[in-house]
Amino acid sequence: MARDRASRPEAKPQRLFVAITIPERAAEAVEEAMQPWQEAFPRARWVPRANWHVTVQFLGWTYPRLVPWVRGRLAEVAARTPLLETRVRGVGAFPSVRRARVLWAGLDDDGSLTGLAGAVSASLAREFQPESRPFSAHLTVARSDPPISLPASYSETALESEPFAVEVVTLMRSHLRRPAPVYEPVGEFTLSGS
Repeated sequence: MARDRASRPEAKPQRLFVAITIPERAAEAVEEAMQPWQEAFPRARWVPRANWHVTVQFLGWTYPRLVPWVRGRLAEVAARTPLLETRVRGVGAFPSVRRARVLWAGLDDDGSLTGLAGAVSASLAREFQPESRPFSAHLTVARSDPPISLPASYSETALESEPFAVEVVTLMRSHLRRPAPVYEPVGEFTLSGS
């Protein structure tokens, strides 16, 4: 006799986030700019190039029953959002260059990327806590624990990619592995608003 659906244990949650990926040319510019710093700080955990992305919203552990709902909300946001243009430009560190736990490459944001992040957050707010910190358009290139003290010249690193269009937001699943997580796209949503 089949068990009642309500009495079945829920499937294992998935670790999810919403992201924007960058094109190869932009990734090449980041890699070239970061190479000297990677050599200078080999003990930092350098993020593999394949994992570079801009996190629009981190969802965390999510039950599979919510995934179709998330996909629906993201499709609605994408349908209202026009194509965006940006470029990778400049570098920085969180919380500061003197106590760097995260090294990052920045993206130009005329407010469009922030607007997209806000729209995603608002659409998912029923089930997911909105981020308390303001959105910062960046991609993480390295992490360090304990933090490292970077020289002042780090902030002057020359990095500027060619402009590129942001056409898609992606729902990603993170599989925690060592030495780095593996990211699996589980939904892509084309920006098509006017």
